[in-house]
Amino acid sequence: MTKKIHSSDFGKNFIWGVSTAAFQIEGAHDKHGKGPSIWDVFTSRKGKIRGNDTAKTSCDFYHRYKEDIDLMKSLNIPNFRFSISWSRILPTGTGKINTEGIAFYNRVIDYCLEQDITPWITLYHWDLPHELELKGGWTNREILDWFEEYTKVCAQSFGDRVKHWMVLNEPMVFTGGGYFLGVHAPGKKGMRNFLPAVHHAQLSQAVGGRMIRKWIHDAKIGTTYSCSYIVPKNKSPRNIRAAKRVDALLNRLFIEPVLGLGYPEKDLPILIKLKPFILPGDMGKSQFEFDFIGIQNYTREVVQHSYFIPYIKAKIIEAPKRKVITTLMDWEVYPPSIYEMIRKYSEYCTMPNLIITENGAAFQDTFTEGKIKDKKRQKFLKDHLEQVLKAKKKGLNVHGYFVWTLTDNFEWAEGYHPGFGLVHVDFKTQKRTVKKSGKWYKNFLKDS
Repeated sequence: MTKKIHSSDFGKNFIWGVSTAAFQIEGAHDKHGKGPSIWDVFTSRKGKIRGNDTAKTSCDFYHRYKEDIDLMKSLNIPNFRFSISWSRILPTGTGKINTEGIAFYNRVIDYCLEQDITPWITLYHWDLPHELELKGGWTNREILDWFEEYTKVCAQSFGDRVKHWMVLNEPMVFTGGGYFLGVHAPGKKGMRNFLPAVHHAQLSQAVGGRMIRKWIHDAKIGTTYSCSYIVPKNKSPRNIRAAKRVDALLNRLFIEPVLGLGYPEKDLPILIKLKPFILPGDMGKSQFEFDFIGIQNYTREVVQHSYFIPYIKAKIIEAPKRKVITTLMDWEVYPPSIYEMIRKYSEYCTMPNLIITENGAAFQDTFTEGKIKDKKRQKFLKDHLEQVLKAKKKGLNVHGYFVWTLTDNFEWAEGYHPGFGLVHVDFKTQKRTVKKSGKWYKNFLKDS
């Protein structure tokens, strides 16, 4: 029997919370002056989303934010990470400010503070205003100016009360999924879209960080990265090199320029093709001294060499084919991955504090007499927290943990099929039901 862990084991200053994203929970997609985002447009296209689901209503957080913040309070959750919908603030991306959008987030922030919950804002969680995408979106270098304007509005509007900020959410995912593979909004494909999007997102991290620092002098500023522990299928030199290329792409592409190390083109030669988009002085401008870096880890990836995969010559072996335990997303359940990523990022000598800003899982929940048993999720969270505690006890640089996510919600291209929440949502009635994992997290946090 494994030893029971407590939040107090992590120390009194360790940060605990839950994470959410505006598009996934808010609904009210066209209410009170909000403009369309690329995800509003993408989800309206038949065949893009599982079950042709949309997020027009989703969890209706826009109208039910007090109910959900009260739920957080009842679950002993002291920190709430949420994102701002850019097109709710600036409906066309730039120019006229939507005062009703500002007022909504002011209400959310004020109610959090009233309930003694600390708000953490993510500026960009994938929902670019559609009007900006019509101008090229992240492939257009002008986005540096657009993003600076948006950041300034948010900092000036909310910075008197919000002191914890994250600039971008998982730039590798929104550039790779949205501008190379086309499986996420805006649905663009190919290197000609991916490469400029990568560089402009890279620069925007620092643009956003500098703008927040300018307007909120006492802010704690971070940005977040998706990451997976990468291992080769076996010890063959070809597979080891393939794993190194995938690691450079998935885990190093965005963090290393921020730290002044440049793009990892030595281990991923295709990145040489970024050069046409890099203007003089860009690599210096891409550096920024963040107060923390958010690690968002869910799984590991096993990699083998492949002649047939262009650019990277590597193939990820899907978890179901390896006959391992998986989640509803077909991701391998592998708790040591989160320890390995903390260790890997801690090895950078100039790395700021690390915070786990997302970790969680989607499983098939079981309904029994009005109660929701989700033992697999509860075990997933406990096993991963044990790995985070292991890292902390070894002196690694980890200072917080946020569960993904509070409520079941719209899970991007997967629609409503997978539920990651500590709280179940009946999307027909909007009834919330705390799952067994949510009750476990509540008790876990009780002694923090």
